[in-house]
Amino acid sequence: MRPLKTGTAALAPVLVLATLALTACGGAEPAASKPAPSTGAASVRVSDSPLGPILVDGAGRTLYGFTKDQAGASNCDAECVAVWPALTAPEVSAGPGTEAKLLAKTSLTEGATQARYGDWPLYYYVGDAVAGDVTGQGLDGEWFAIGADGKLVKRTV
Repeated sequence: MRPLKTGTAALAPVLVLATLALTACGGAEPAASKPAPSTGAASVRVSDSPLGPILVDGAGRTLYGFTKDQAGASNCDAECVAVWPALTAPEVSAGPGTEAKLLAKTSLTEGATQARYGDWPLYYYVGDAVAGDVTGQGLDGEWFAIGADGKLVKRTV
């Protein structure tokens, strides 16, 4: 029978496996690709895109609506929010091209507030790596960029 290893050498395989597991589950994903909830003010503006004029945040990241959201309330659960993070901020301002009267907030169950434009709570897509990306457009037939009029843009690129 072989003696049991102790110390740092015994932990090395465990650490390698833990690192691989975190990477596979997205734990090691670059912070730039996943927007964090804002602790300050955010803004929403209109920007030109391959889909036409759409809503983006102050940094130019595309904002999406989810067809399962109804009456301005979010129906995106925790698993959904892991891929489609909500635009949350205590204050959200209407920037160039937007209609201030369409901008509002929706309360989330955990006490945060999500920005809403018209009837659509606003989300990011983690697959959009840089400002101007619209890779979430039309995914699962449920996710669409939002136009300046507050309606879902159902065109494809």
